[in-house]
Amino acid sequence: MKRSIKTSAILAVSAVSTLIAVGCASSFLKYDKSDEMKKISEFDDRVKIETNEPPEEAATTPTPAAADSGAVKAVATPSPTPAKAAAKPTPPPAPKKEAKKKGAKETAKAVLVSTKHEPELEGQEGFVGRRPIKDPFRAGEKVVHEVSYFSSTAGRLTMSVRPFAQVNGRKSYHFNTAIKTASVFDMFYSVDDYVSAMVDFETLIPSVFTLHVKESGQLREARFLFDWDKKTANYWEKKVTKKDGPEEKKLSFEVPEYSQNIFSAIYYMRVFNWEVGKENSFRVADTAGSGENLIFRGKAIKREKLSTDAGDFNAIKIKPEVQLKNNFKPVGDIFIWLSDDDRKYILRIESKIKIGTLVSEVVSIDPGKDE
Repeated sequence: MKRSIKTSAILAVSAVSTLIAVGCASSFLKYDKSDEMKKISEFDDRVKIETNEPPEEAATTPTPAAADSGAVKAVATPSPTPAKAAAKPTPPPAPKKEAKKKGAKETAKAVLVSTKHEPELEGQEGFVGRRPIKDPFRAGEKVVHEVSYFSSTAGRLTMSVRPFAQVNGRKSYHFNTAIKTASVFDMFYSVDDYVSAMVDFETLIPSVFTLHVKESGQLREARFLFDWDKKTANYWEKKVTKKDGPEEKKLSFEVPEYSQNIFSAIYYMRVFNWEVGKENSFRVADTAGSGENLIFRGKAIKREKLSTDAGDFNAIKIKPEVQLKNNFKPVGDIFIWLSDDDRKYILRIESKIKIGTLVSEVVSIDPGKDE
């Protein structure tokens, strides 16, 4: 249980934790049917995902913010402005149809839109209905962390916001998280994992995620689908390990309304207002295969200046804990730092383990842009 929550809060730290405990394995696990693992027909039949990915552009160099602002700017070389196409003639206006008069009930129904934020445990501050007053996400955003252990670079964690996707016809955020080990650690254990999580734009609840795991000890493909009409979660997994060979798993379980999954949770933290001494909570469906549901709760413990390779930031330090079976428990010695601004970038994650401390800290930020 503890391991799955670490994954939700710090994908980098949990993944790199395995590097310390395993033996020597200098290359990725090979499997001659790896392409077949990516085909999970039951998921593919139920989910249609349409993405609008732009062509790859030259990377921009972010300019670190001054210590007193906490903001991040990017400097990019402007591209030439393309010539405008000739204006098309304006078609004649279509004849107006007589509008049907609405009855009093219809009018009232159209006007009365709830602005209350649900569920109540998440509070009301900073929301209008399910939407945040200040949306922290921008298409093209990319936050890159260096993950270190005993001051040695263990790998890179990348958290990015892709252009909006359509999931079964609904506009959705497209969050992507990737972890890759550094070459020096590849001698011991190689990791090249990534997950895409789709979150509905209007309701901010996740619909699906796709997980791809490529490591020295295992290959794994997992798919997850929330069926909010039935309040159920569906999980499919195909896995190959050196020890056990190919395995498959399918799981279905009930989930409370407005639950995040363990991969959308790290992004959902950013929609809340964080004030020192106050707590924010939300539900999480433990989609690591156990079928358990829990409540994440984070407490902002202090504001501080944070100096990183990406610059100096005003930051808020948060201590997370989880509630399982009505008992709140700390998630080990883990702390998360968010930028103290409207974007709430994840700047640093720190986790104490049995020997030493794993640290994931920002080295570059591309703020993205409005779509």
